[in-house]
Amino acid sequence: MNTSQRKQWMSVLARASWPELEARWQALGLKVDYQPIRAPEVGLAQVRARMGGTGRAFNLGDTTVTRAVIELAGGGLGYSYVRGRSKAHAELAAVIDGLMQTDEMNERLNRELIAPLTALKAEQEALRRRQVAASKVDFFTMVRGDD
Repeated sequence: MNTSQRKQWMSVLARASWPELEARWQALGLKVDYQPIRAPEVGLAQVRARMGGTGRAFNLGDTTVTRAVIELAGGGLGYSYVRGRSKAHAELAAVIDGLMQTDEMNERLNRELIAPLTALKAEQEALRRRQVAASKVDFFTMVRGDD
């Protein structure tokens, strides 16, 4: 496991919808022994943006964020930060992060949980792009025929 792989699965867990993540987790049928190090807690994070993606940064506003830290019975730590107020989502994402760092569970969770969630997100984004493209209007300027 390297840092970029962990960054990728943590992003997938944070961006997954809670019902989809919970359903896929339940389907795995895993029972995990862990204890919370930092119980899920809700806070605020400031969102910064750039006009056009390249302009000068400005404060856009605040968003709620829930974070959690757990310790697996075997001693590994799992962390999570998810947007919103779902404490259950944050706790489960932390558990999965902890398990993904173990050699025993990494491959199975990647195959049965992370990869399907990644594919689902890509499919949803492609659908959204098609919907936006279908509503696109091309404007052009015509020279008026005034003499």
